[in-house]
Amino acid sequence: MSQPDLSSLTVGVLGGTGPQGRGLAYRWSVAGLPVVLGSRDAGRAGKAADELAERSGSDRVRGADNAGCAAAAGAVLVAVPFDGHAALLEPLRNPLAGKIVIDCVNALGFDSRGPYALQVPEGSAAQQAESLLPESRVTAAFHHVSAVLLDDPAVTSVDADVLVLGDDREATDLVRALAELVPGVRGIYGGRLRNAAQVESLTANLIAVNRRYKGHAGIRITGL
Repeated sequence: MSQPDLSSLTVGVLGGTGPQGRGLAYRWSVAGLPVVLGSRDAGRAGKAADELAERSGSDRVRGADNAGCAAAAGAVLVAVPFDGHAALLEPLRNPLAGKIVIDCVNALGFDSRGPYALQVPEGSAAQQAESLLPESRVTAAFHHVSAVLLDDPAVTSVDADVLVLGDDREATDLVRALAELVPGVRGIYGGRLRNAAQVESLTANLIAVNRRYKGHAGIRITGL
């Protein structure tokens, strides 16, 4: 299967100053992609971009406010806590129109007993994004890859598969290719976007595994 051409792609990361966004931005910048980090505070995004450029050795990293990030990129990762998900996306409908949106948000709550899946009216965080961004090409991916491993330059290969969900074949193929820019990672089509809820909720189980065994476990799909 031929891989999509990523040579002209700029990737935006909404939530680029948080752990998951920062880790994926690091891997993509090391791979040579232009990366735009987004934040509510453009100054904070610019500072994070300078730090990322120094760590990755890339001169193709910059920061912007969220709207600027969305406008500048062809594919945009959404990596924010679920409680800020809708508020982030609602004002970005126009700059994200026509763009590939990669939602890696897990609709989880936390209490004294640990993480648990939230009931989302649209079905999942990714479907909420689809509802808020009807002109975007929404996919779901990167829910189960450890931010700690992604952001650690000493980790030369990440032992994980990334399930990519969506209803647009070209978009899911591109996101699979983005996943495979991370050494050791495979991008695997995981079904339609309507199946995102169980993928998001599985993260609660992985958090429990990692807390019990003090690790950074991900998932592997066997037989492929």
